[in-house]
Amino acid sequence: MIRILSYVGLLVGLFILTLLIVTQGFNQIFELLFKSGFSLLLLPIVWLPSLIIAVISWHYLFPNKIIPPFKELFLALWIGRAINTLLPVATIGGEIAKARLLILWGKPATNVSASVLVDKTVQALALIPWAIIGVALLIYLAVDNKLAMLLMLGTLLLGLGITIFIFFQKAGIFSLVAGMVGKFNTSDNWGEIKLKASDVDKFVNEIYSNKKRFTISIFWRTLGLILQTSEVWLGCYLLGYQISIIEALMLKSLTSIITDIAFIIPNGYGIQEGGYLMLGVLIGLTPEFSLALSLATRIRELIVDLPGLLYWQYIEIKYYRKKDEKIG
Repeated sequence: MIRILSYVGLLVGLFILTLLIVTQGFNQIFELLFKSGFSLLLLPIVWLPSLIIAVISWHYLFPNKIIPPFKELFLALWIGRAINTLLPVATIGGEIAKARLLILWGKPATNVSASVLVDKTVQALALIPWAIIGVALLIYLAVDNKLAMLLMLGTLLLGLGITIFIFFQKAGIFSLVAGMVGKFNTSDNWGEIKLKASDVDKFVNEIYSNKKRFTISIFWRTLGLILQTSEVWLGCYLLGYQISIIEALMLKSLTSIITDIAFIIPNGYGIQEGGYLMLGVLIGLTPEFSLALSLATRIRELIVDLPGLLYWQYIEIKYYRKKDEKIG
């Protein structure tokens, strides 16, 4: 069902993206991009520190004795992000890939699964202070208080959804699911699966019980989101229009929130562009400039995410070749 919704979301997003580009002026938008040329390749570079900070955030969700090496965490997170960005997986497939890679590299499956689940929660929780920053700056700039109130309401609903999600995690979501599936499964090894599910639930609760490390993880994630502002500020500068850091913070924050809420549309195609268009106008950006800025930030998907997707395929092929050799 989720896969079907993701494909439908992809089609809807691409339709919106195409419609926006056509209606706002294809020639004007791409003229801005071509005029800036290779200088736009700087955007993925200034964005990269946020990926490193995300790795630091994730490492706090492992017990001290089994924290994976930085390299493994970085590769798993990079590949997981690439999958979530470029494939229609409703931002879930990348999390599964992160766990699988660390397990392939010899890390305990129960600890890894617990850390990935809580890391997804941390990603969501970091959006709340990030959204509050954006809304506060929108009010400070006094450009659209009505929109600010609507976005604050959306943030409150997001917080409610995350609270419910955490409640189910603490209640033992893996055991609950395993128990429900077990009613329809007569496999002899299902008891073992349920036992492993209860172990994952135990580790999830252990992560949440260490409030200091959990809070630090959220802090680092939020900091990573804030640092992504540099990509927007520099993008505007390279395209020929300077905005203030405050305006860049507001623009990046609220566009990210709008895109993340519409998670069913892969990579926010069309949604991100609509967000830049709506919010950019409030700070004096023309519609075609806002769309050019959004497309410029997507250069990262080719420079950073596409290699991640290809490297993932290389790892999987290498793994299955070794497996076949052992069988042979």
